Amino acid sequence: MMKEIKCECGHVNPTGTVLCESCGKPLVKQDAKLLDMRYDGSARRSQTYNKTIVDKIWNFFSSVKVGVWLIVITLTASAFGTIFPQEMFLPPGAQADTYYSEQYGLLGQIYYALGFHNLYGSWWFIILVASIGISLVICSLDRVVPLYRALKNQGVTRNPNFMERQRLFSRTEADLSEDTRSQIIGKLKKKRYRVKEENGNLFAEKGRFSRWGPYVNHIGLIIFLIGVMLRFVPGMYVDETLWIREGETVPIPGTDGHYYLKNNRFTKEMYDSEKEKDVFSEAITKAGDGTVAKTYQTDVELYERKNDSLPGEAPELKKVKSGKIRVNDPLKFGSYALYQLTYKEGELDKMVFQLIEKDSGKSFGKVAIDLLEPKPEYDLGNGYKVHIASYLPDFYFNKDGEPSTKTRNPNNPAFVFQITAPDKPKGEKSFVAIQETIEGSDDNKYKMKFDHVETKNLSGLTIRKDLTLWVLMVGGAIFMIGVIQGMYWHHRRIWLRTLAGHVLVAGHTNKNWYGLKQDLKAVLEDTGISEPADQKELSKEKNKRPA
Repeated sequence: MMKEIKCECGHVNPTGTVLCESCGKPLVKQDAKLLDMRYDGSARRSQTYNKTIVDKIWNFFSSVKVGVWLIVITLTASAFGTIFPQEMFLPPGAQADTYYSEQYGLLGQIYYALGFHNLYGSWWFIILVASIGISLVICSLDRVVPLYRALKNQGVTRNPNFMERQRLFSRTEADLSEDTRSQIIGKLKKKRYRVKEENGNLFAEKGRFSRWGPYVNHIGLIIFLIGVMLRFVPGMYVDETLWIREGETVPIPGTDGHYYLKNNRFTKEMYDSEKEKDVFSEAITKAGDGTVAKTYQTDVELYERKNDSLPGEAPELKKVKSGKIRVNDPLKFGSYALYQLTYKEGELDKMVFQLIEKDSGKSFGKVAIDLLEPKPEYDLGNGYKVHIASYLPDFYFNKDGEPSTKTRNPNNPAFVFQITAPDKPKGEKSFVAIQETIEGSDDNKYKMKFDHVETKNLSGLTIRKDLTLWVLMVGGAIFMIGVIQGMYWHHRRIWLRTLAGHVLVAGHTNKNWYGLKQDLKAVLEDTGISEPADQKELSKEKNKRPA
């Protein structure tokens, strides 16, 4: 056990104490003329214990420099996360593992490898945020405990050395009469100071609660960070994008397949210069009539899954509600909200082909392929069948010259067909893309001929759920209370002591020294006691004088 320090006044102080908690006498040698009044010289844990691994961890996170560096690193990482779009903002169907390298080259590949594509969900970013929270907690505890102890144990009668080394100090050769003392006490109370007396000595204080402002800040920040961390807990926060075609029913992302949405219809209204005010008409004409969307909406039906379904089995759905989703007018259900984000018109929905005989051009039937859910095989009857051997929704040739797909969205669909006929039981292969057909053999008798495409409008929705918002708001409110508490109020202290025919006066504040000087001037006026001088300013003037 570490030894305690006993002051000459008789008070026993914890190890590491710089100024006696009772009389204020310096317990260690200090070279500076003025005393360091942070925490009134009370011992901090980080400055006292340094033996165990717990002590070392505590000391590391209690450092203000460490906290600042953690914040700087986190802000820098957040800035890098804005260089390229986050994964959630990629085009529909785009795959993150290939998108960044294809779009941005080597830099995009590094960006993806380091996890910047999903920055706020990456493990290392979560660790950074958690480290800031730990640093705030330990920093606060390391400082708030000694501060509380120091403010609680303030003595009235202070050691002369303590008073002489305050920034505001005066020594007056005089005897303090009872009338003068009562006059001073009355003036102090008028200025809302709390006054204590002991053996003819005085201690006046006000605005102590302002000292807790920074720690209230810390509490607010800690609560705010807890709210941020809760966003990574499943079910607490959802921010997903849903692309849905007209007539399509799909599960809503972020609801674990519990809710489904059907897009009955997408409609939009465009600006018409003739129907708008003159002030807008010119701008609309420049942009082009019928090219600027005035409003757009999606008519939807919301369904809830009745029970769990087996993999591959169609879920049994129950209609919950229907509604219209417009910009800034979401469809709300439970803790979720569906917002209209954007739209795409004329998106490929189906491709229709004809199976024909090459030489004669005779058709054996049409095949309409759903580009989102293509069937593996289409039977045209009379022994003619078309099997989809391979489907590439967003076709391109990769760096190895092989057919591949960029995304799962049918932007540029391509197929490898296996065609079987009565006279071709083993089948023939044919590769068909938009404006491109490659037959597996020159001897092919049949081919797939492009007939037409069917399109649908695509509605872009955002699914939001935020159960952490109230935590963030509480944290932010507490933080602002701490800012106001520490900014607009000041902790002011005045000590007065009589000693061998002298009157010693000292003053200290955490900010606004001018205000404390004015208080002392008003309190000591017409008392015959000298107004305390600002020793810091006197030292500066002395250093400026030529030798």
